[in-house]
Amino acid sequence: MNAPSSTAQLQPEAHQRAVPAALIEALKARFGERCSTALAVREQHGRDESAYTTVPPPAAVVFAEGTAEVAEAVRLASQHAVPVIPYGVGSSLEGHLLAIEGGISVDVSRMNKILSVNAEDLTVTVQPGVTRKQLNDEIKSTGLFFPIDPGADASLGGMCATRASGTNAVRYGTMRENVLALEVVTASGEVIRTGTRAKKSSAGYDLTRLFVGSEGTLGVMTEITLKLYPLPEAISAAVCSFPSIEAAVRTTIQIIQMGVPIARVELIDANTVRAVNAHSKLSLREEAMLLMEFHGSPAGVQEQAETVQEIAAEFGGQAFEWASTPEERTRLWNARHMAYFAGLQSRPGCRAITTDACVPISQLATAVVESVAEVEASGIPYFMVGHVGDGNFHMGYLIDPDSASERAQAEQLNHQLVQRALRLGGTCTGEHGVGLHKMGFLVDEAGVGAVEMMRTIKRALDPQNIMNPGKIFSL
Repeated sequence: MNAPSSTAQLQPEAHQRAVPAALIEALKARFGERCSTALAVREQHGRDESAYTTVPPPAAVVFAEGTAEVAEAVRLASQHAVPVIPYGVGSSLEGHLLAIEGGISVDVSRMNKILSVNAEDLTVTVQPGVTRKQLNDEIKSTGLFFPIDPGADASLGGMCATRASGTNAVRYGTMRENVLALEVVTASGEVIRTGTRAKKSSAGYDLTRLFVGSEGTLGVMTEITLKLYPLPEAISAAVCSFPSIEAAVRTTIQIIQMGVPIARVELIDANTVRAVNAHSKLSLREEAMLLMEFHGSPAGVQEQAETVQEIAAEFGGQAFEWASTPEERTRLWNARHMAYFAGLQSRPGCRAITTDACVPISQLATAVVESVAEVEASGIPYFMVGHVGDGNFHMGYLIDPDSASERAQAEQLNHQLVQRALRLGGTCTGEHGVGLHKMGFLVDEAGVGAVEMMRTIKRALDPQNIMNPGKIFSL
């Protein structure tokens, strides 16, 4: 494996391009107070939830309020060959938002309108600044919902950019399967459309899938058309504790291999349960635990639950508890979604070096058990959660940000975890994306030839390399 060293990963070289005063003046003339050069605003847009701390912020932040404004900002930047970094809510984890080559940040959070709901076709078209919670709040009266749930209340534009998934992916898929069409501002400032509201098409290259997961390196998404789903007639959630992580994972494998149409199955280790209890004032058993949710008809939900309960019992599952009311389910899943922040609070002053990997379901127990054994032996505090129904799990290494040795040790653990996932036929990232942190691993996973093909596409669509440069791979 040829992943970069831990030092290189956490201290990316910044090759700052000059941002001409003429560009800043032109942006201020066009956008007025919505073009900010204030240090506090620039610093906010120059960091995300990753462990990177030393990259200079962008030279300016433009708050766009429509497609035409995004196009104007990109055209102006293109005239000066200045980088453009799209910004949603800043919740990415792999350094996607960092202005490592300088440039301007284009904030699309004010582009937060739901443009059309086509309930009969089960589709919705939104602007990129709409968040997943906002979308579901606004369409709940239609009896429909959007299921992709990465935990954070991320913007849908950011979720498209990183090809996000989350807790419901085992049943409903990822953003890749749920984006039908896009409007995109290209590197030249041209506005193009990809896809339609039809469920399928055989017309030409699949440009929609090209942009979904491109992490802002090919263009800025300004409209997104998504699939919606009917709200289930019945929903029931349950928690079950296990004597070991391996027992919990093997229960999950059995559930999936038996074809139980479970909607969510989340693994949290004992460390995470302890942190969640403290953060969310819960009293869950502090053991490895599965959080599960079942969707369908009342009879179907009951049948799924009974089957899962029998499987869990075979692997020592105990304290099977139900959360049937909306309030109980919401409290349970809110606690799960706060696991990242609960982990941070368990070691005050720490930073989290996070990683995610995804493996074939048959290899999940090996990947999880060996990765946990390594971090336990290291002594580094950690938390672990997993969307284990689709083979995806996350590790958060809690380090002292001033300790070079802890940083190096955490990066080595991350390196070993990803190597293991690749060796088992998996991927270096199930949903976080590549960003800066996993650029070396992409070469290991895809191969030199495939990455060079990605570079060829990048050069063709962005010849000046201004769209979020230095992410996914280097040029």
